[in-house]
Amino acid sequence: MNKYIPTIGIEVHVELKTNTKIFSSSKNGYGQMANSLTNVIDLGYPGTLPTVNIEVINTAIKAAHVLNCKIRRTQHFDRKNYFYPDNPKNYQITEARTPIGYDGYVEIEVDGEHKKVEIEEIHIEEDTCKSAHRGKVSLLDFNRAGVPLIEIVTKPCISTSMEAKLYLEKLRELLFYSDISDCKMEEGSMRADANVSIRKSVSDPFGVKCEIKNIGSISNVKLAIEKEINRQSKLLDSGETFKEQTRRFDDKLDDTVLMRVKETGNDYRYFPEPDIPYIVLTDEMVDSAIKSLPMLPDERRKIYISRGVSPINANKLISNRSLSDYLNKFIDTDLDFMEATNLLLGDISAYLNREEKSIEDTKLTIDKFSDLVKKISDNTLTSKNLKDILDKILEEDKTIDEIIKECGISNITDSSLLNDIVLKIIKDNPDSVNDYKNGKDRALKYLMGQIMKETKGSANPKLVNDILIQELNK
Repeated sequence: MNKYIPTIGIEVHVELKTNTKIFSSSKNGYGQMANSLTNVIDLGYPGTLPTVNIEVINTAIKAAHVLNCKIRRTQHFDRKNYFYPDNPKNYQITEARTPIGYDGYVEIEVDGEHKKVEIEEIHIEEDTCKSAHRGKVSLLDFNRAGVPLIEIVTKPCISTSMEAKLYLEKLRELLFYSDISDCKMEEGSMRADANVSIRKSVSDPFGVKCEIKNIGSISNVKLAIEKEINRQSKLLDSGETFKEQTRRFDDKLDDTVLMRVKETGNDYRYFPEPDIPYIVLTDEMVDSAIKSLPMLPDERRKIYISRGVSPINANKLISNRSLSDYLNKFIDTDLDFMEATNLLLGDISAYLNREEKSIEDTKLTIDKFSDLVKKISDNTLTSKNLKDILDKILEEDKTIDEIIKECGISNITDSSLLNDIVLKIIKDNPDSVNDYKNGKDRALKYLMGQIMKETKGSANPKLVNDILIQELNK
């Protein structure tokens, strides 16, 4: 198979996390009984008038800022005319000519190098209702009709399926942390379409484009692009030509399937929406929206790493926002972030997963967590102690000291006392000492076990390990 150069563009529809819909007072919600979150505006009744939800404008401003876009100060909505069962008005209200954001970018890291994925535009529009097919019958749920969307369109600047995947992961992270959307692809609040074409060299014009719709996950976007590049390559290798077309990704087949061939371009007959006046953004509106943004992921990473957290653990924290938000409460304190992160990602996460809770559902107050980290750091509590009392810490309204006293925990932290115990174990086990000196690692574990047995598990393992190695190396 000949080698071709792919050109990829991504269009992403993101449902905004607002209380109500874009042009009506209906609740913006998910998972409710079909057609329970609707009114006459959502249903497209004749004579109804849309009213712009200012929360949608503010959220779109934040999205444009986060994605490094220029913000258009004067906008108007257009009617995009087409006939389809899920479009009750036979037109969709959208920003066709005056997108709120343009000329932006998202920065990704590919094989250690940074690349800016350029964003053509971000525009606001309303979602359509949702259709469901039951045999020969099609059903419509208008709960989604009028839900506010932003459509984020990249330039044709993505070169590989991996770049597309990394771009979508970064985009989802930014939008989620900005409180713009919950970005749940499984619920349809973030939907991606990929435009793919190939050509033999960069001097050639772009190839024939194929749009892939209905991709249900970021990993499937990567797979769908790879399948499409392979399909087009085989066609060109065999001397065949093909027309611009729309395909969908079938996750049962793990492949793209033809939906329709585009004989002509779409003619949506855009014209300005007559029932909505122009929107003019003032400096105060833009500044207010931007100031309401929470701390974004890259800033969090920078802070965590500067406080001793490894890049791997920093990324694990970012992937769990509730834990990241919890740790951020200690940014202005002298808390040991490395020890705190190990606790959050280790035993505490294990408990939360097992009990299907979030950290906000526990009794782990700020003062209690700060005290816990301190006691782990100064060896007052061992890792074994923590496992024994963690449930009490997270479930009971008691201080760490009260729980330690109640459970009868008493640890040896006196280094001189531990040193005497270590010397006794070394003296009593000359064969293991020789094995250690001959490079047998298991000997060290055996000696550690003997010391912990001698102290009935009350010695701090790290402190014991340090003293033991120091004495063995003399």
